[in-house]
Amino acid sequence: MAQNTNIQSWPELAGGLYDKLTGRNAEITYDFKNFKIDVPTEVGSEEKTNWEFNGKLIISTKENDN
Repeated sequence: MAQNTNIQSWPELAGGLYDKLTGRNAEITYDFKNFKIDVPTEVGSEEKTNWEFNGKLIISTKENDN
C-alpha cells in the first residue's frame, strides 16, 4: 500500500483514514479514561496542544445505497 507523504494537517490525516475505511463497513472503537496527550498543532510542528479524552470515540463507515 502506498503512503501519502503530502499530508499537511490533522483533518487531512483523518480524511485519508475515512477514505480508506469507506465501503468496507469498518468500525473502530476507542474507549478512553482520563487519557491526555500532547499533539502537534500542525503536522511536523514542535508546538503542541493538549487533548483530553474521557469516553468512547466510535468511527464507522458504510457504503452509500446509490
